[in-house]
Amino acid sequence: MLKGIDQQLSAQIVHVLMLMGHGDDLVLCDVNHPAASIARDTSYGSLVDMAGCDIPTATRAILSLMPLDSFVPAPVMRMQVVGDPSGEVPIFARMQAALDAAHGAPVMVKSLERFDFYAAARKSFAIIRTADSGPYGCFILRKGVVDLPPL
Repeated sequence: MLKGIDQQLSAQIVHVLMLMGHGDDLVLCDVNHPAASIARDTSYGSLVDMAGCDIPTATRAILSLMPLDSFVPAPVMRMQVVGDPSGEVPIFARMQAALDAAHGAPVMVKSLERFDFYAAARKSFAIIRTADSGPYGCFILRKGVVDLPPL
């Protein structure tokens, strides 16, 4: 363990976050998402599991280290409810609350049709699968710039 790093974050997750650059996308998904097959097409190339975490808990932990992209209007994307693009499920409100709290301001979330979401996920940097049972716990977080002091 290291000081200041959420205990939900494994060494592999911290490694993935460190490898990502500004504008890279990170998929955070539930156990129903076809994460293993899609992860093969990502930049990282393999699935990362975050066992024992639901999506809001994982989001809070990840966003304690990773800023969201401030150069795009919607730095987070989610999967639409199939057959009801404006439909809402409980995870949407729970995720919105976690995003807003971690970011310190309201975060715009864009919705994508199921197969458009899968296509975007394949182009992402990595996929982290949580233990969340879903449904529709499928989100893409775009990494922002980390404001560091000069060396």
